[in-house]
Amino acid sequence: MTNRTNTIRFCALLAVLLLGGGVINVWERAGEAHVSRRNLKDFPAQVGSWRQVGDDLRFDDETEKVLRADDYLSRNFVSNGRTASFYVGYYATQRNGATYHSPLNCLPGSGWVMSDPARITIAPAGGGAPFEANRFVIANGRDRALMIYWYQGRGRAVASEYWGKIYTVLDSVGRRRSDGAMVRVMVPVGNSQQEAQTAAVEMAAQAAAELPAFVPN
Repeated sequence: MTNRTNTIRFCALLAVLLLGGGVINVWERAGEAHVSRRNLKDFPAQVGSWRQVGDDLRFDDETEKVLRADDYLSRNFVSNGRTASFYVGYYATQRNGATYHSPLNCLPGSGWVMSDPARITIAPAGGGAPFEANRFVIANGRDRALMIYWYQGRGRAVASEYWGKIYTVLDSVGRRRSDGAMVRVMVPVGNSQQEAQTAAVEMAAQAAAELPAFVPN
């Protein structure tokens, strides 16, 4: 009786392994699902009261090799005497090891000191579900800025990098998609941190309303 039970268990385990292997093989062969999107260079030059100033910024070759983004946008906007730096780094797939770079790792390596961490709620302009984003004050020498950033893709916007990774794995299996982006807004602090935060939140809310066309749901 014991041998028969062990045989049944072995056969069941073998069947599960073979089925799992078959599913993984089909999944790998199928590759990523195709999603249509607009290029980030076509992001609106004006969102709400914020309008583009200057040309889009491009990184040097070495930075782009480290970044490994399939598409990115680095642009300055102005509104009511405030300037906001807006960045989006988009990855069409994260299966090949290319993924968004957390400011927690990148900025300190560039000489920036990050302080006063908090979570802040962004309500996309014109409707849409509010979401949480990260808020930091960053400083490099005499330069101080209020920074907001979050991770977006496949219909989600989250503050947590860890939850972003978990959702990427789940969607990679369930939806054959691992595309996503890191979105960042930075506003110089000047004389008032609260005013900088208000401006950054406003810019983030306006940008969030436009992003689904460029970072697909």
